[in-house]
This record gives sequence, structure tokens and C-alpha cells, in this order.
Amino acid sequence: MKPLQASSGDLNADRRADFAEMLLASGEPAQAAELLLGALELAPQWTAGWFRLGEMQEAAHFPDQAAHAWAMAMKLDPADRLGSALKLQLIGHAPVAAAPPSAFVETLFDHYADSFEQSLVGKLRYRMPEFLERAIRAASRFRLALDLGCGTGLMGERLRPIVDRLEGYDISSSMLRKARAKGIYDRLSKSDLQHFSRPDAKADLVVAADVFIYVGALERIVRAIADSLVDEGLCVFSVETLAGGDDFALLPSRRYAHSEAYVRHVLADSGFAILSLESTTIRHDRGEPVGGLAVIARRRPAE
Repeated sequence: MKPLQASSGDLNADRRADFAEMLLASGEPAQAAELLLGALELAPQWTAGWFRLGEMQEAAHFPDQAAHAWAMAMKLDPADRLGSALKLQLIGHAPVAAAPPSAFVETLFDHYADSFEQSLVGKLRYRMPEFLERAIRAASRFRLALDLGCGTGLMGERLRPIVDRLEGYDISSSMLRKARAKGIYDRLSKSDLQHFSRPDAKADLVVAADVFIYVGALERIVRAIADSLVDEGLCVFSVETLAGGDDFALLPSRRYAHSEAYVRHVLADSGFAILSLESTTIRHDRGEPVGGLAVIARRRPAE
């Protein structure tokens, strides 16, 4: 993620921050943090500086100091566009929340939009749209499909040939601009999936490819998907797999992983029958495969 505010607005503070980054890169996080703290004395309102200070202090194994820095960043930016709350949760200085700050997700993808496809497909070997498309094609053609967290339209490109009408929803305006330029969607809307609802005509397919990793607790969004589907409509999605007994967990990547048992429970509670649940590699991270689940579920008719 690119810094939200790369410059503090103070030339001397910026120079100190640059030297701090050099120290961090050379393996001296404690010295880097000390130098950046001096820069923040010159620019105390620099939100991104406080956030970066927390990262340096965490690297130096000073969790209490890191927590103070991230708390300062949140004080300066209550919307928490840099995701300081997630950092605090990961070091045990705040309870794990059921969802990330919406402003963090929006900012992340607004900044990521220009390099998104190159990074995700080229570097991370992201193949979920291709994988899910093969599974969906085995079903039928669809009258109306909703692509949740559509991003730049990677999944939409796969869906377009098999749907009559395609709608995309994403929290990031920059991502939506990229998707709009492809001309594959009949409708694109800015939407926070934490609060997603769609009162219009029911869809017969809803897809969320590698999206729930930025949602956390799934109960609300899965119920909203059920409400958006016709009877026997399909819900197709992927999650990052969580080993262990918890329902879901926040990972150091600041993404969420979900257990298979939790996924099954949430789907059943929302009136879905699972047609397929397959373990797969959803992407690579630092050269290592990231395990996940690709799920196809059908909405049971209301009794």
C-alpha cells in the first residue's frame, strides 16, 4: 500500500524520515524508530508518520510504544484509513473486531487500483476468477449476476459470456473506474459490503471472489446475499482457510481467514445448501501458496 501522506509537509522532518527508512532497511529498527520520533516532533500532525513509527517500533519489539504510535494515528484520523486498529488488534492491544475499518479497505484499494491486476495476476498468481468460472459454467447460463467486490473486473470478464445482465459492486471508486473502462458491466455501484443490500430484482448468481478476506464476520453479508437471490440461486465465493478451532481470525497480512466449519454453519443458517466446497490455492504471498476454499452454495426455497 502506498503511504496515505508520503510527506509530512516539513522538509527537515521528511529528511529524518528518509534516514529512518534507510536505517530500517539496514536492519536497525530501534534506531530508525528513534529518528522518526524526532521527525514527528517537527510534524506532530503527520498521521502516516505515526503509523510508520508504530511499524518500526513493532519491528524493534517495542509493542507498547508501537501501540501508542498507532493510537496517535487513529486520533489524528478517526476514520482509520491506514488500518491502525487492525495493527493494535494483531499485537493484542485491542480486541479483534468482527470487521476491518471500511475506510481502510476503501483507501487500500483506491491506492492499489493502478497496479492491481499486474500485482495480483502477475506477481501473486491469482487464479480464483478462472477457477470459479469453471465451476459456475457447469451450472447454466444466468439471467442476472452480481459481482461483489468486483475490483477492476477480473471476475466480471469471466462472467460476461454466461450472463444476460452483470452488475458490479465495490467500495473503491478507483477500482470501479478501472472496471467501467472495460465495458463489461451493465451496472457498477459503489458499495460497502459491510452494509450491502439490494432491494431490486432478485439475482440468480452472486459471486464474491477473494472478497471475504476483507469482511471478517460473514453472517450479515451472507444473509444479504440470500436476500438478493431467487430461490435456487447460486452463491459462489472464496475464503482464505483458517486452521484451528476459531470461526475466523485476523492475520498479520490484515486479512481475515475463515474456518471450514464456520463457513458451513453460516451458509446453513442463511438457508443455503452447499453444492461444492473445494480446497485450493487462491493466490501466492511471498512465494508461498495461500490455501483457501472455493464454495458454491444454492439458496434453498423458502418454506
